[in-house]
Amino acid sequence: MTDRKQRLAKRKMSTEEMEFLLGTELLDACPDDAKSLLLASMAAKEVQAGERFIRQGDSARNFYLIQNGSCLVSVEKDGAIFPVSRLKSGDLVGEMAILTGESRNAHVDAETDMLLWRINRHEFEQLCLEHSSLRDFLTDIVTARFAKSKFTPERTIGKYVIKEILGQGGWSIVYRGVHASLNMPVAVKMLKHNMAMDPDFMEKFRREAGVIARLNHDNIVRVYDVELLYKTAFIVMEYLEGVPLDYLVENMPTLPLSRALDILIQVANGLKYAHGKGIVHQDIKPANIFIQEDDRARIVDFGLALPIGSIDDTGFGGTPFYMAPEQIECEEIDERTDIYSFGIMAYEIATGSRPFPQKDVSAVFRAHRETPVPDPRSRKPDLPEKFHDFVQKCTQKEPADRYQNFEQALQDLLGLAAGTGIKERSLDQPTRMVMNILMTYPSEKQLELAKLVGGFAEELKALGAKVHIGDFQDI
Repeated sequence: MTDRKQRLAKRKMSTEEMEFLLGTELLDACPDDAKSLLLASMAAKEVQAGERFIRQGDSARNFYLIQNGSCLVSVEKDGAIFPVSRLKSGDLVGEMAILTGESRNAHVDAETDMLLWRINRHEFEQLCLEHSSLRDFLTDIVTARFAKSKFTPERTIGKYVIKEILGQGGWSIVYRGVHASLNMPVAVKMLKHNMAMDPDFMEKFRREAGVIARLNHDNIVRVYDVELLYKTAFIVMEYLEGVPLDYLVENMPTLPLSRALDILIQVANGLKYAHGKGIVHQDIKPANIFIQEDDRARIVDFGLALPIGSIDDTGFGGTPFYMAPEQIECEEIDERTDIYSFGIMAYEIATGSRPFPQKDVSAVFRAHRETPVPDPRSRKPDLPEKFHDFVQKCTQKEPADRYQNFEQALQDLLGLAAGTGIKERSLDQPTRMVMNILMTYPSEKQLELAKLVGGFAEELKALGAKVHIGDFQDI
């Protein structure tokens, strides 16, 4: 042990240091009866300017609270160094690996001479078991750091490797990833750690994966895998090229009626299919419709989906601008709930604005319950009367007065689309995918391998797959 380490290990906290520590957010989050235990677990550490005291890829046995000085956090990726943030007095550093259980995901280099307080991982985790407020505090910090960072080191999630952040919502972050062995691009949705600590949110997140995994339609995003790792959950989905529909509505001129109808017909077909599987999406809006480069519309984010006939009393609800009256009142929902939201969305994408644009949520809710949706021709006069009739039918306050299912709604949509030049799309049939598997093997293992492949082929056929097996020599 160096003289400096011996000196630090032996010395006690000064009054000034104690006052500093007690004034930090970390100690403020610690219950009074645990403060002395947390303080006792801390040890002083001096770091010199230019010293790298956390190295990306190392295991994490502790984290630090900065008293004096500053440090630079950076991510090493593809041989290049990307600065992420600067931390200073009062900040925690190295806490992310403590919460997630991963290796260190960044380098940390001292910019100046620093005085740190080292907190042992094992001792801190023991305190968290007894005092959840400490765990919640650390979780909130980690969630904020994940959300703010534009760069992320490559992280292995089961068979997949995360590459970069694509975007985030209120309770999840979406990354671009790749299948490690197949080199297939994927999107990986990670539940934010503060939400992962909420059992109801975790259950909702798992439910989304289970719901989408049951759906196989060309207008619904596909789920490949679900992983529970790093004290949170990940949904691995197909990677879509294109933009969300709300981006087109907000940043482009008003969509031509023919294009709006094309998108609406596709979404209606996807919802008709989901309803046929007993699933209500419950959050239909432009932000949850993804438009690919060939104008194929895909429904995403089934996080609020419920079985037909459910009552959603979770408090998570839908999105106020698009919620049906029965959702607002926490009454039973069914296909007609999605039809109402669909009608609000139809109004928006055809006119470029929402029918109830009030900023006050209570005013929006009151309008959904009491105010008829305005005539879209007041915003865009060249819309046909039949489009107005369609929107009105979708958005009646009483579910019994709406279209009763998307089969009925589609008949009127297709009538509106007649003569507009919309190309036919095969939307009602599940999409058939193709996967090729090529194996090389020693000739003496042919009989053993044939038995394995035969059994595997039978399992695939039971799932509805058509299997073709052939022999090739000297590939």
